[in-house]
Amino acid sequence: MNTILYIVIPCYNEEQVLPITAKMFLEELMLLIEKGKIAKESKILFVNDGSKDCTWEIIKQLSKENKKFRGMMEAKEEAADIVISIDCDGQDDITAMEQMVDGYHKGFEVVYGVRSNRDSDTFFKRFTAQAFYKLLDKMGVEIVYNHADYRLISARVLKEFANFKEVNLFLRGMIPLVGFKSTCVYYERHERIAGKSHYPLVKMLALALEGITSLSIRPLRLIMGLGTIGAIISFIGVVWALLKGLSGHTIAGWTSMVCIVCFIGSIQLICIGIIGEYIGKIYMEVKQRPRYIISERTCEKEGA
Repeated sequence: MNTILYIVIPCYNEEQVLPITAKMFLEELMLLIEKGKIAKESKILFVNDGSKDCTWEIIKQLSKENKKFRGMMEAKEEAADIVISIDCDGQDDITAMEQMVDGYHKGFEVVYGVRSNRDSDTFFKRFTAQAFYKLLDKMGVEIVYNHADYRLISARVLKEFANFKEVNLFLRGMIPLVGFKSTCVYYERHERIAGKSHYPLVKMLALALEGITSLSIRPLRLIMGLGTIGAIISFIGVVWALLKGLSGHTIAGWTSMVCIVCFIGSIQLICIGIIGEYIGKIYMEVKQRPRYIISERTCEKEGA
């Protein structure tokens, strides 16, 4: 096979686990090369994400020891036919890469690594993770359930993905947005080999907020809906205040005061809702996303 694979591994303060998992990644890469499923030019690319420990020094040492390793301070475009992204902690099943590569050779441009179960998680972790996916779904964010950042992407998808000019990238939601043919590979996730998790509850909440605000304007529309409901309630309040005033069960000036407050409140809520709708449209426009992506053609020209 002439398919060049780059295994891209983001690293942040991974000095405890990197020396262990680097050998595991190399073994899997060499196994795929020996089986003829990927080209000999395939490499392992460590991306140092601003680590404050000795992670970068370890990456540099690994690069000196073996040419299959390559280190970068930040990600950039590399010449590869397919890319597999995976965390450095060893929790994701490295052997699932072979199934991902097989999926690519079967014609799939994106192969998602999906956890088959969450039996190894605590109840709190399992509950918050399920709430995370359900919240994103309710907010209109298309996302693969129980998929994190373990996936295979072809060069075609990466090329089209480069047309998305936005800075805030929520990859879990944006990869499905590109729309190429995809499939899933299921695996069991293990305990972290060493070090501490970098995804506590606070970061998970921040990730959910990032996903919602990057890919959905539904919160703005919810505000508009609440504004409309508030306006209806305010109108009912005006009618109620007028009826009370006409029946003589109020003190002088009370009816006019309630009517004014309800009227102004309803106008404000409606205006906020309309402004929110326009802001949502502006927000989607400034991202300059492509209107469509052509995955396949039957022919390039008429009569060809």
